[in-house]
Amino acid sequence: MLQTDIPSHFDVLVVGAGAAGLYTALCLPESLRVGLITKETMSLSASDWAQGGIAAAVAPDDSPYLHIEDTIKAGAFLCDRPAVEFLAQQAPKSIQSLVELGVAFDRQGGALALTLEAAHSKHRVLHAADTTGREVITTLTAQVLRRKNIQVIQQALALSLWLHPETWHCQGMSLFYQGQITWVKAGAVVLATGGGGQVFAQTTNPAVSTGDGVAIAWRAGAILRDLEFVQFHPTALTKPGADRFLISEAVRGEGAHLIDNEGRRFAFDYHPAGELAPRDVVSRAIFSHLQSTAADPATAHVWLDMRPIPAEKIRYRFPNIIRICKRWGIDVFSEPIPVAPAAHYWMGGILTDLMNRTNIPGLYAVGETASTGVHGANRLASNSLLECIVFGAQLAHLQLTSDQTSAEKETQALSLREYSAGVDEWQTQQEFLEDLRQKIPRLVWQSAGICREQSGLETAIATVESWQQDFANLSISQFLLSLRAAEPASFVIPNVERQLRLWAETRNLLDVAYLILKSAAFRTESRGGHYRLDYPQSDPNWQVHTLVQNHNWWKSPVLE
Repeated sequence: MLQTDIPSHFDVLVVGAGAAGLYTALCLPESLRVGLITKETMSLSASDWAQGGIAAAVAPDDSPYLHIEDTIKAGAFLCDRPAVEFLAQQAPKSIQSLVELGVAFDRQGGALALTLEAAHSKHRVLHAADTTGREVITTLTAQVLRRKNIQVIQQALALSLWLHPETWHCQGMSLFYQGQITWVKAGAVVLATGGGGQVFAQTTNPAVSTGDGVAIAWRAGAILRDLEFVQFHPTALTKPGADRFLISEAVRGEGAHLIDNEGRRFAFDYHPAGELAPRDVVSRAIFSHLQSTAADPATAHVWLDMRPIPAEKIRYRFPNIIRICKRWGIDVFSEPIPVAPAAHYWMGGILTDLMNRTNIPGLYAVGETASTGVHGANRLASNSLLECIVFGAQLAHLQLTSDQTSAEKETQALSLREYSAGVDEWQTQQEFLEDLRQKIPRLVWQSAGICREQSGLETAIATVESWQQDFANLSISQFLLSLRAAEPASFVIPNVERQLRLWAETRNLLDVAYLILKSAAFRTESRGGHYRLDYPQSDPNWQVHTLVQNHNWWKSPVLE
């Protein structure tokens, strides 16, 4: 059910209403009072945009073992095998759970229809036309809204974790909601906030994907992992004025060709699998081809030709792609689609175990915001929705102590603080924040995009650190960052909801940019989604995870 007033205490707070957050909320024991927080409305998430499908070894000629091997190979051997084994072995059961909840996957005869995607050795990707994510989200949302124990709080912005001053146990969060900052206690907090694609100028992610969960957890002292590994999707619609709409990998799986201006299938110059090579390989193939052939590589594109696919199959499998392309004047039946790579998925995130636990007691993370170890250096196609479901199901085993589930503890009542700014002062701060919001993605795309090198990374790090200092000097920053735990606040500024969101997201993007840049400079090799022009080879000494806590970076032991 939807909630307008926020209670002061929940058993569990789930932050994020994509596939990970929704499924987690449904799997939590119904005896627990669950608050589901989303900074937008229920349908705005990257999961909703997921086209290709969800991977599972359900075909007679397939097996979890093959799914495991494909995942580890695509992950450039940086996956944690126990996590991958768990993912693949649980996949068929997770699909069955979604079917029972009402997800209408496409069928062929009576069986679930399966398609092939890049780096899979078998047809194992289930789909609902080309809007699988939307079908999953719509079904899960309807189920959540029926649950009496789940209260959905929309347009509430998570700001910071509330840690116990002595035990450092996570005991709730501060939220910006309906014009005020309020503190909500909880026995456990689950971050399911998705990725951070908006830190890149070119991204397939929706506007909400500003890395909130990773930034919030980092500031609280959580250990993060593998933040340099960003997957750039090879085929995002690239046309002036158009959003970077993702043209699903399933299109290439069904037979579409990647061609250059001469109509040549150039991807085979870079990998024997051509356009069905792993995503990082295809993205670099396009990038390299444009660098050598285009007058302006920054705005150039190649072409994705769907005409080799039978017209009736295109109409059945890809109605949404047909519709979006038509909106931008492209007829997929008679002409190819202009495409170029864009930031798509963040393999790194908050370090978690198989039970979604972080190093902070009472704090959990699920989905793209987590680093479970299943994706390694490069995620296998259609494993992302699967990860949300498999690991979301683990929260069914959450056990809170009686202390955590008891009625709200006495917290010293602090008086409401108020922030106000004159029109001119606020205008100046707003212009600074809006300018920064534009500069950060451009800087990160240029210095930590598809190809990276040390000098560019170091210059970008120094720039971000300078911006962080300027940001901290704003009067609104000084007010918000000086708030004590449990201290509520109100604001006398125009359009307060929009302004506070601008402030919070800019802060998160600054921190995410810093973390990605520093991690990319730390890893002096190329592997998966991380490619260094100055270290173009993989190094066996770097077959390790990158770990960061606060401002300290270190390596894990070498993986077997």
